[in-house]
Amino acid sequence: MKSDTASGTTQSDNVPDLWNSGRFQIMLAALMWSTSGFFAKAPWFDAWPTETRGLLLAFWRSFFACLILVPMIRRPRFQWQMIPMVVCFATMVWSFMTAMVHGPAANTIWLQYLSPAWVLIAGVFLLKEKVTPADFRMFGFCLAGVVLILAMELRSGAPMYATYLGILSGMTFAGVVTCIRSLKDADPAFLITLNHGGTALVLSPWVLSNTESVSVGSYVALGMFGVFQMSIPYVLFARGLKTTSSPEASILTLIEPILVPLWVFLAWRNHPSYDAPQWWTLAGGLLILTGLIARYLPQILGGNRATTTDDALDAEES
Repeated sequence: MKSDTASGTTQSDNVPDLWNSGRFQIMLAALMWSTSGFFAKAPWFDAWPTETRGLLLAFWRSFFACLILVPMIRRPRFQWQMIPMVVCFATMVWSFMTAMVHGPAANTIWLQYLSPAWVLIAGVFLLKEKVTPADFRMFGFCLAGVVLILAMELRSGAPMYATYLGILSGMTFAGVVTCIRSLKDADPAFLITLNHGGTALVLSPWVLSNTESVSVGSYVALGMFGVFQMSIPYVLFARGLKTTSSPEASILTLIEPILVPLWVFLAWRNHPSYDAPQWWTLAGGLLILTGLIARYLPQILGGNRATTTDDALDAEES
């Protein structure tokens, strides 16, 4: 370690610690979130019927996520808004994972990233929040993206089940965010643990009645799914938001929908079940991406650095 005798500081004091950088932690969280398609499309779970595979994946991801999150709880206190929050979260996780199983991963993740538009609508009608021109621009681009995807899916004659579930996952995620916004004094770790615990509890009857089993190694993968893809990224994101603005975090997390189809392609492109995204999915996703960047990038360039750790809850992944 080199010393600066004139100033009394060391060289290492002037070099940013990459691991403790808020931006780096947020990008790493988004990178880990982006592995959802890799796990959902993995052939390790082919023994489970496709009709219930998404439900089973949702249960085990939440179950293992709970094991990591429970020790982080500091201030458990129940409030009535937590009931609709858990219902929305359980529906979101089930619809997201089922859509991943039945359709292209790119479709599912981009349709879920419509959630800011649904949050905008909920904020206007339920929380009486003000709407800015930037909000309208974001909503317009997002709406154009989903209309394009829906129109081309209908025209192609493809099954619409996964598409509708992808939209439902985005809408219910917006419900989760809206509920959490009304719980600003609650312990974030308690809220997230309650969401995952409630999801596992709601889905447990279907899991207990399932007669098909997978290998022990597959359950290890499920544990990684809950811990690596959900619990650890949440902690990283919450830490990153302490030094990174909410708009900038929103831009950085766009790494997730961009990488989701890439990991699926690299890992499972030779598997018979691989379903490549169509051009309209990529075009619709680009419209949604444009809307989100147009909404948040001006705030970043304008130097808006205000943030709170509660914002971490707004970006929780399915």
